[in-house]
Amino acid sequence: MDANAFLDQLLKTGAGMLDEAKARADRAGASGDMGKYAAGAAVGGVLGLLLGTRRGRHIGGSALKLGSVAAIGALAWKAYQDYQVSQAAGQRPQARPPAGAGPAQALPPPGFEALPPPQLEEHSQLILGAMIAAARSDGHMDEREHALLRAELARMEADETTRRWVEQQLQRPVDPADVAAAARTPEMAAEAYLASLLVTDETTVMERAYLDELARQLKLAPGLQAELQQRARRVGGA
Repeated sequence: MDANAFLDQLLKTGAGMLDEAKARADRAGASGDMGKYAAGAAVGGVLGLLLGTRRGRHIGGSALKLGSVAAIGALAWKAYQDYQVSQAAGQRPQARPPAGAGPAQALPPPGFEALPPPQLEEHSQLILGAMIAAARSDGHMDEREHALLRAELARMEADETTRRWVEQQLQRPVDPADVAAAARTPEMAAEAYLASLLVTDETTVMERAYLDELARQLKLAPGLQAELQQRARRVGGA
């Protein structure tokens, strides 16, 4: 299974469908919340079925704007690195450079895009799995929707490994501990939490409770959790 390519395809297809729906709504003269709802409800295909068409409007304002696994991963890594820098700055005094020395040229740590293919696949599976689990946290997806999803996977010619993996994600109980167990590094924990934020509605009780438990299971520091929440809101409001 190539989770990186699969999720990229889902995001790009969803973004194209959302743009097309918005254009149709504009041509029809739809405005305000009704226009936004019409556009959001049209986010279909595999992405809409995985994440629930009723949340399409939220997706249109967040995950689809990022448009790729690399963009989601890079945003999470940047948030984590900025948080680390702020923590270090607050915990120790700034060292003064020796007289006559120029400014230190610290090299930034390697980013998400620099991951070798095997690690990128692992991170991509984590992101996709986290998005599916978060979207299912409100208990919404019936057998009819499962059947539609299977048909969509066949239509896009997903390989058998990918189909089995998606089926497993849909059949397993929604448990934040399972998502957290797949996040082996602090950067992966940030990715899982950010991906979950991008496909949930923080104002609903069930999803808010899920996100709080996920943050606890991922052992996110409160400051990093708040930083990731802020980044996700910026994307949604962009």
